[in-house]
Amino acid sequence: MSLSDPLKFFDVSGKVALITGASGAFGAVAAQVLAGAGCKLVLAGGNIEALDAVAKPLRENGTEVTTIYERPTDQEACEAMVDVTVETFGSVDILVVASGMNKVAKIGDMAPETFSQVMDVNVTQSWLLARAVSEQMVKQGDGGKIVLMSSARGLLGHPAGYTAYCASKSAVDGITKALGCELGPTGITVNAIAPTVFRSPLTAWMFEDTDEAKAVRSGFLTRVPKGRLGEPEDLAGPLLFLASKASDFYTGHILYADGGYTAG
Repeated sequence: MSLSDPLKFFDVSGKVALITGASGAFGAVAAQVLAGAGCKLVLAGGNIEALDAVAKPLRENGTEVTTIYERPTDQEACEAMVDVTVETFGSVDILVVASGMNKVAKIGDMAPETFSQVMDVNVTQSWLLARAVSEQMVKQGDGGKIVLMSSARGLLGHPAGYTAYCASKSAVDGITKALGCELGPTGITVNAIAPTVFRSPLTAWMFEDTDEAKAVRSGFLTRVPKGRLGEPEDLAGPLLFLASKASDFYTGHILYADGGYTAG
């Protein structure tokens, strides 16, 4: 591939992408970005109505989309997602793990079962998906791209009851680094995107003009060199980079899409 035609490094047209948690905020962004870049998509999620709402406009714009109404709750579910992807499109080239959970409570108020649930959804299920997909990618012999979902909270703590979430995202970072090393010789890259606050249904209140939102936003932005909160578009470039040949020599890394939040 020639350096004189650099856009080809980002060409993912015709690639097959499996996206879990595709009805969530980042999952929907990933679906739109990869569909717009010409990928064939398998979208997985447990919320049927929300998943169909993501898939419908993509199909109307000509993207080949298959939906799986299931969460990656165990090994069998993860392997089934890979099987459906391969049976439908013949291969799986890209995995985006956008499924996840956050339960906020101070340590004295958080039930051990809640901590375990967050760790299972964010850590164990990411590991199971990477396991199932990497096995298929190794069989294919053409490498592949695995993109996990981390957070700035995997690197930094938080005073408001984030022990489970921070621990889970630190563990995702560990999986990313270890698996990046393990799969390096196969041509499969494993990386993670780690945003801070970006616009979504869960964070929409922080973007409002209420006194409460302004106070919270002002305090938060003192730590953000870019001086603003994130937008979905801020995740598009990092995702396309990690899903394309442009990142072939980039593995085991956590890419912070955070406006400089973790740099300070």
